[in-house]
Amino acid sequence: MIWTYIIIAVLLIVAELVYFKIADKCNIIDKPNERSSHSTIVLRGGGVIFAISMIVWSLTPFPSPQGEGSTFALLEYLPFVVGLVLICGISFWDDVKSLPDSVRLTAQFLAMGLAAWCMLKGSELMALEWYWLLLIGMAALIVFVGATNIINFMDGINGITAGYALAVLVPLLMLDVSGQMADVRGFIEPSYLVVAIIGVLVFSIFNFRPKGKAKCFAGDVGSIGIAFIMLFAIGKLIVQTGDITYLILLLVYGVDGCLTIMHRIMLHENLGEAHRKHAYQLMANELKMSHVVVSLLYMAMQLAVSLGFIYLCPNTIAAHWIYFIGAILVFAMAYVLFKKKYYHLHEEYLASLKKQ
Repeated sequence: MIWTYIIIAVLLIVAELVYFKIADKCNIIDKPNERSSHSTIVLRGGGVIFAISMIVWSLTPFPSPQGEGSTFALLEYLPFVVGLVLICGISFWDDVKSLPDSVRLTAQFLAMGLAAWCMLKGSELMALEWYWLLLIGMAALIVFVGATNIINFMDGINGITAGYALAVLVPLLMLDVSGQMADVRGFIEPSYLVVAIIGVLVFSIFNFRPKGKAKCFAGDVGSIGIAFIMLFAIGKLIVQTGDITYLILLLVYGVDGCLTIMHRIMLHENLGEAHRKHAYQLMANELKMSHVVVSLLYMAMQLAVSLGFIYLCPNTIAAHWIYFIGAILVFAMAYVLFKKKYYHLHEEYLASLKKQ
């Protein structure tokens, strides 16, 4: 199987290089503005490789989990693949030519609905009364669409999307193939996670670089695409275990994203406008920290939280909830203290813009 993964990696590198040629010819670029954390023109949409990696995975024969020869994942995961193509297609078009929020949100809800259908097929939840199933489904859709957009908002400096994706996908793979938690093992095909990781590593070659050195940015197609891929796997995990505390695998982004939205609401800002108020943006812009360092910091924090949850927290519902809520409180407090200490630097930056 190792040769299959090597061949996929080579194909994805070639696909990324071909995309660069297309993006350069079609002028698919990201121009810096006063809200940007970069200062040079960079190719946009390199994150399309995430969607391509999953399409390649779905069309590649891998050994059947039941040990009955090889099978194509597309046969079982067709709703997910269709949803991925839909959400990434709309996001890519939005990268090229801005689309109305209504179009993007409609596509996101439809795509997540297809993913939810794929998650729930064959699960015990399907035995519930239709109204309970509808209620659970609607709540899940709202949470997942919200999480997708938070992950998209957090894509603002070199390497952060790729680094954070690895910090989510690697623990998911560890859960899936290890015997650490018997009720978790085999919640999704390991090849799904391995190929997703390969796609992220290929993208990292061209993006996980110091400021001004990135060959490409993920674009909405990348950040929303990898969000869809990660959330589908986490959704499968939650459906199998019935334990929503596995959302802790997205804790660091969740705290930064949600608290920043709350902060902007308090400031009476238009949430649809670009900004530089996330904690990672303050680090990269006002504190002049290296993009690579900030991305590695977010990656390390999420890995620490996730690995602690997997290997240190007892595998009981009560322990999971205590760890989950405790981690949220700790990171929320750290976020607030950080903002209290350094947000004045951002206010000074905004004041300087008004004087220009």
